[in-house]
Amino acid sequence: MADVNVVRLAGLSAEARGDLLRRSEGNLAEFFDKVRPIIEAVRLEGDVALARFGRELDGAEGLRPEGLKASEAEFDEAFALLEPDLVETIRYAIGNIRWFHEEQVPDPMFLKEIRPGAFAGDRFTPLRSVALYVPRGKGSFPSVTMMTSVPAVLAGVKDVAIFTPPTLDGKVDAATLVAARLAGVETVYKVGGAQAVAAAAFGTETVKRAIKIVGPGSPYVVAAKRLLSDVIDPGLPAGPSECIIFDDGTVHGGLAALDLLIEAEHGPDSSAWLVTTSETVVAQALEALPAHWAQMTPQRQGFSQTVLTGRSGGIILAGSLAEAYAFINDYAPEHLEILSTRPFEHLGELTEAAEILLGPHTPVTVANFCLGPNNVLPTSSGARSHGPLSVTDFMKRSSIGYVTAKAWPELSGHARRLAEYEGFPAHANAAGPMRTPYLGQGE
Repeated sequence: MADVNVVRLAGLSAEARGDLLRRSEGNLAEFFDKVRPIIEAVRLEGDVALARFGRELDGAEGLRPEGLKASEAEFDEAFALLEPDLVETIRYAIGNIRWFHEEQVPDPMFLKEIRPGAFAGDRFTPLRSVALYVPRGKGSFPSVTMMTSVPAVLAGVKDVAIFTPPTLDGKVDAATLVAARLAGVETVYKVGGAQAVAAAAFGTETVKRAIKIVGPGSPYVVAAKRLLSDVIDPGLPAGPSECIIFDDGTVHGGLAALDLLIEAEHGPDSSAWLVTTSETVVAQALEALPAHWAQMTPQRQGFSQTVLTGRSGGIILAGSLAEAYAFINDYAPEHLEILSTRPFEHLGELTEAAEILLGPHTPVTVANFCLGPNNVLPTSSGARSHGPLSVTDFMKRSSIGYVTAKAWPELSGHARRLAEYEGFPAHANAAGPMRTPYLGQGE
């Protein structure tokens, strides 16, 4: 069996503990150097560069500039290719995702009377355009298509476009096209990687420029987002997958090991840790892993073994619940499962996670495919300040103010006093006697 990492938290040096917290995209310097020429080529050459990179980087030999956008016929063909049961599952998942995200849609506007005759509030309006990034390098992800498309459509974004790497035959994964259409998105570009971020940022002959790009991606995608953050809003930080499975000793370690492999199988750049206070859970997990690996494809088994034997995964034995809580909160994982027969007892202590899944019947698989909450989540400790992708990520908020003649004397007096103190005469004049002759004209 692969030599799975087992780490005892007690007695670790600060440096060693810090090593446990690092993610694969923590240092993007080498990726910046590789991504810069790709970005520049797309900016200068447009569709020609996109098609070339599709051939060179994605192996789509037949991809040409005129074929970068999925056609209506390709959408129709995708429905014919998929088994009806899978189409029905996609419909089922979209239904749950839509129901969940409908609850997030804010009122278009509210105004509250702050003082008699003075009103303040907020107005929400959709972004004009967004790019949805759906990765494909280590698999196909119609689930990401659903999770990004549904809230964008609910928010009312006019121009929604999906970017996803082409398949070897220069097409788009069939399930991705089906999910896109069922979610209400008809624009899909066969463009992935850093070149997709550049195309969304600058626009090309075929690709419309977008205001914002959302969706998870490789370190190359993350690097491109950072380099272009002054051109396009990069959205929440969503890089390679990561998880912590916390088992308090009341759930068999074999189950913890089963769920530990969920995110570990995404790729060798993923992060996956089982955290427990129980020596028994550790032993049970180690004993169960070979049988779990035997039920995986060689590629996915290899990915997960690389993670669990490398520096980004394994089993962590904490000396106490407090020590376990502290490590998990410091890690701020993308996915956190609380495997316990009493999961709510731990919930109050675990605050720094993008997604918290409670109990043995709520694995990441169920939650992220069809329960409803979004599976586009902040990574690399982004959960400290970001939450999951939501409807409001596709909207902007404007403050609204309305002061009537009745409220003017009181508010203007206080405002003028603060303006004078801060040394802004124009501010003060606009709220003082100089305004009086103009008020009432045309009313």
